[in-house]
Amino acid sequence: MRQNDYLFPSRKHGSPHLSTRQYARIVDRWVRSIDLDPAEYGTHTLRRTKATLIYKRTKNLRAVQLLLGHTKLESTVRYLGIEVDDALEIAEQMEV
Repeated sequence: MRQNDYLFPSRKHGSPHLSTRQYARIVDRWVRSIDLDPAEYGTHTLRRTKATLIYKRTKNLRAVQLLLGHTKLESTVRYLGIEVDDALEIAEQMEV
């Protein structure tokens, strides 16, 4: 991939994209700038929030599973904190 292919390109010449550490520092600054507790909000919070919003809007567990890179649907269900019975019922209703 070229540097232009990344949403958040690195400013360093040796790397085409932000490192996870750089990303964590940016999120930490955002959180602090709006007076939230950085111990409660971080990079993982953003990842989980996006997955939860997609699930709530679409009820498509399989899509969320793919986006998160989970190999097992059960892992996605646990990650989202939804009831297994509800998740299985929704999954059975989805056409693949």
